[in-house]
Amino acid sequence: MQPRITVGRRKNAIARVKLLDGSGKLLVNAREFENYFPLAIQRDEILKPFKVTDTMGRYDAQVRVNGGGQAGQAGAVRLGIARSLVALDEDFRLALRGAGLLTRDPRMVERKKYGQKKARKRFQFSKR
Repeated sequence: MQPRITVGRRKNAIARVKLLDGSGKLLVNAREFENYFPLAIQRDEILKPFKVTDTMGRYDAQVRVNGGGQAGQAGAVRLGIARSLVALDEDFRLALRGAGLLTRDPRMVERKKYGQKKARKRFQFSKR
């Protein structure tokens, strides 16, 4: 199998994923997957593409992720893994699409506007 690098993005996070035949070992930025993402919710989210396609333990994943926070990085890794699985076997596309794992979440942080405290929050109004 020829390893192919796929990219997943979420918010400001970018993940580059390389899937290889193996025993299910996940390395994120040369660290163990469990150490990099300590929250169980994020780990479950990342493993979802493997569960949906029933390929748990068949592939090793090497992931390089940067930018954003933990939640954004977890979403980026999930999308990258899903795209890698489709690149390996086109039959996975239907199952992953049905689970909503191939859709890039377009939501981004809204910019701060001038004359305001944040993007939508305003300074307190004083009539007098």
